[in-house]
Amino acid sequence: MNRQPTIDFTAHMLRLCQDVCDRLEVFQHICMDQVAVTFAQARTPGPYGTQAKLTPLRFEEGSLTTSRHGRQWTVQRFYHGKREMLYILTFYLPRFQNNTFREKMITVLHELYHISPFFDGDIRRFHGRYHAHSSSQKEYDLLMERYVDEYLQLTPPKELYTFLEYDFRSLVKNHGNVIGHKLPIPKLIPVDGNRRRRA
Repeated sequence: MNRQPTIDFTAHMLRLCQDVCDRLEVFQHICMDQVAVTFAQARTPGPYGTQAKLTPLRFEEGSLTTSRHGRQWTVQRFYHGKREMLYILTFYLPRFQNNTFREKMITVLHELYHISPFFDGDIRRFHGRYHAHSSSQKEYDLLMERYVDEYLQLTPPKELYTFLEYDFRSLVKNHGNVIGHKLPIPKLIPVDGNRRRRA
């Protein structure tokens, strides 16, 4: 079999996420132009551990600052050209890619669903102590499974998600190399005027 060109994992994932947001009403508030899709190296290749992560670049209700330990903080901001990013969506390779196709799709929608319905840089917040996943992680995951089924029933073009049908080793075998965008972890920055002076 002839080897295909190098695969840009994050470009493929961005196109898939955009299609999900176009087709499923519950995700149509998301503007993928302001979501930076990246990948990071998983410390271990096994199936256990973080598969993906959504990093919001604003605080509660889209605020640019937050108060912690009596000080005001902001978060490092990222731009693509002149457009400011509101979220970073990171996938941990090779771990993420070594799941089943269905598990990968559930993970993608799981992370997209964390994005606030107001698309203001904050996460979707639930009432109570478990504000990120509601009071039941199991119910949250079942909801994502239903959304995956709903998406696939809309018969999106297969080329959008074919790359998820392979494990990482197969991707490398087929393409020779897997590339994509990387971003550093955003830093919390003390707001000017609240920096502690050195003695």
